[in-house]
Amino acid sequence: MTIKFILNGEDVAINAEANQRLISILREHFGLTSAKTGCVNGNCGACLVIFNGAVSPSCLIPAFRIQGSEIITLEGFSQTAEYQDIILAFARTAVESCGYCDAGKILSAELLLEQDLHPSKDDFIAAFRGVQCRCTNSEKLYQGILAAGEIRQRRIYGRSL
Repeated sequence: MTIKFILNGEDVAINAEANQRLISILREHFGLTSAKTGCVNGNCGACLVIFNGAVSPSCLIPAFRIQGSEIITLEGFSQTAEYQDIILAFARTAVESCGYCDAGKILSAELLLEQDLHPSKDDFIAAFRGVQCRCTNSEKLYQGILAAGEIRQRRIYGRSL
């Protein structure tokens, strides 16, 4: 079946089997490897993408569901100023990066920061429920996200609120 959708801001079309998973489409058709094959049941966060505005495990999304959708991978997001805010904050707060959980960690951080530049610990825990990050402890990751919020706030408004 021919499937048309928006990938990282570009209109694309592919031929795929209706039940082929998004993760394999991203990796095989487009060479986008930030989404990693992990648990293959949506629990680890290694394959997360932004799917129609929500962080979603690409291992669970069949091809027929992506028709007309918008998908942002870490490769696409890495071209934004918002990505730079997060990466700078993670570096400043020594958030570790093994490379395996980056998509889940960074994209989840972005959607959390879109909701609130100063998220509560409870909001952080809820946002990262589906991300199994073994390279950074959760407190350090939370501090990195708070730092990213401060960096973004300064970038957008020129000052802290």
